[in-house]
Amino acid sequence: MDEDRTALEARWLQLTRVRLPALAPERDWPVRHDHCFQRILLDHACGARWYDSIVGRPAYRAADEAILRRAVQLGEQVAEGAADLHGLNRQSLAWRGKI
Repeated sequence: MDEDRTALEARWLQLTRVRLPALAPERDWPVRHDHCFQRILLDHACGARWYDSIVGRPAYRAADEAILRRAVQLGEQVAEGAADLHGLNRQSLAWRGKI
């Protein structure tokens, strides 16, 4: 794995396992757990349920670099308050037939 990909994966893990979960209580987000943030961000990076586009697990490691970059960028926008996590979650759940 090249250094750029390694750094991108490290950003992903820090964002979804640490930064976003830490922000969740103060922002009254509908999700709190790392796997929920990962679902939402990867779904939006793929434009549908991530598992229809990404073969293999863990998904962040199996995703192509463009998908992972989009997911990280969106996660950073969520953390900065520039993207609406409530709306992103609703769309993710709709793609899955949950709402």
